[in-house]
Amino acid sequence: MGALDSTTAIVTGSSRGIGAEVAKLLAAQGAAVVVNYRQKAPRANKVVAGIEAAGGRAVAVGSDLTAQDGAQALVDAAVQNFGGLNLLVLNASGGMESGLGEDYALKLNRDAQVGMLTAALDAMPAGSRVVFVTSHQAHFINTVETMDAYEPVARSKRAGEDALREMVPALTERGISFVVVSGDMIEGTVTAALLDRAAPGAIEARRQEAGRLYTVEEFAAEIVAMATADVPTGHTEYVGGAEHFTR
Repeated sequence: MGALDSTTAIVTGSSRGIGAEVAKLLAAQGAAVVVNYRQKAPRANKVVAGIEAAGGRAVAVGSDLTAQDGAQALVDAAVQNFGGLNLLVLNASGGMESGLGEDYALKLNRDAQVGMLTAALDAMPAGSRVVFVTSHQAHFINTVETMDAYEPVARSKRAGEDALREMVPALTERGISFVVVSGDMIEGTVTAALLDRAAPGAIEARRQEAGRLYTVEEFAAEIVAMATADVPTGHTEYVGGAEHFTR
């Protein structure tokens, strides 16, 4: 018996990187997982194939969370394939990509997060949990400056976190808990690669400052731990290097 047997999870932005690893770890603990991708179906299908080969359950669903009905498609997939939904991992993030418009970061990191949770609510029974994934650079942006290239993303992610926290009283009324997982820059992610391209040496500088950076696998394990952790609603779990931001 796995710790997450009888659990159905949606993991947004899970065709690669942190989200893909979270999906795999959840499935390994018994959860049925909706793997979300925006464009790259082969990558998502590979994640699902790996989960199924290991004896788990998963389905890949293409959905742009910034588009109308994008979030509902994921909820429908969870209900139709696995009978419900009781864990929502809000991992999808972006804003440093080119060609998506000046307001894309805010649309994805704030508006789409609220839209995804709103769409999921009616399918989530009491006892369900929502996990929002963010970075220290975003979580602390109002008190600690970040790298210029990352600031628009950081501010949009903080706006998303604030908007989600405003929903906590309504979630509590439904018996749904809300947890934030905030991590330092993570080795090997797309964001880290884009940031280092925009500001060469930025990742190495942060690595030296923090002592070390977590890997994708290590950070994903911390996110999955928060799916069942005995913490109060509204809790923020800090993963790696938070001392720099709180001193």
